[in-house]
Amino acid sequence: MGMHYPDLPQRIGAPAATQRCVAMLCFPNAQIIDVTGPLSVFATASEMLTPTGSEKTAYSLTVLATRNGQIATSCGLQIVPDQLLGDSDPSDIDTLIVAGGQGVRDAIKDKTLIAWLRNAASRVRRIASVCTGAYLLAEAGLLDGRRATTHWRYCDALAQAYPAIDVEPDAIHVKDGNVYSSAGVTAGMDLALALVEEDYDRTLALAVARDKVMFLKRPGGQSQFSAALAAQSDEEGAFGKLQQWILDNLGAELSVPALADHIAMSPRNFARVFAQRTGMTPAKFVEAARLESSRRRLEDSAAPIEGIAHECGFGNAERLRKAFQRRFRITPQDYRRRFHVSAAN
Repeated sequence: MGMHYPDLPQRIGAPAATQRCVAMLCFPNAQIIDVTGPLSVFATASEMLTPTGSEKTAYSLTVLATRNGQIATSCGLQIVPDQLLGDSDPSDIDTLIVAGGQGVRDAIKDKTLIAWLRNAASRVRRIASVCTGAYLLAEAGLLDGRRATTHWRYCDALAQAYPAIDVEPDAIHVKDGNVYSSAGVTAGMDLALALVEEDYDRTLALAVARDKVMFLKRPGGQSQFSAALAAQSDEEGAFGKLQQWILDNLGAELSVPALADHIAMSPRNFARVFAQRTGMTPAKFVEAARLESSRRRLEDSAAPIEGIAHECGFGNAERLRKAFQRRFRITPQDYRRRFHVSAAN
């Protein structure tokens, strides 16, 4: 007996009056998830918006490249582009997305590609990059004087190579005018969800996220850093165990002297070694962990903000507010209003 697969849920309401073309610019040795991840988000949204039997979809998807034939991606799988850059009319494109990957090193030297990007940017409604695809936008001059981001590993290099860009190393994705950029790999799907929400509404974006088993949504200003992931990277060592203990005891006294005593080190030596091992000071790690926890509570619970502040170790709501605005550029109240799960139900 075969397994029954339910149909995709249909969104209530009519689809868009006009079809939006989403074009993905690909090149040899591109990161395949940079290509397929965002496109899958738009494809699912389109399926949910398209009435049964209709030939007109909300989004049409196309892959662009500079040459014919199969293109080998970073993992070895082949992609066959739908159209060559020279044969495409940017005026027909609504959203142009540029993939990232190790192939950027060679693609950035392709003067034809860069010139095409520069011309296309003025003719599409919006243009975006995933991961190191930001380097191609930067080479075309499209990020000059703008805020942008890329994979955390390449943020410093991007800022050094293109000093006219205001690089935001913590952001998951950044919007500056009609130019968007996202952090590494799966952050491209977060950006695609944000674009779907921008085109339609949060209800649709939430439905797509649930279908993809994704969170809706990591806000653009959320840090690429995850305290939980940092702890996992050294989970067998003393510092990894300490980081996990911090995550489990956010309301405890987590000053440098207290943490140093916990691990039987002098405060000065502890602070030095912690920074070497984690790339950040103990205070920054603790604040990031407390912010992650408070953000999740704001999304998933109806607990009072004052209570969340105490539980997460901020002491009071005012301290939480200041830390939240400093990191996420939004107040806890506004964050909850936008991202609490009940907001889309």
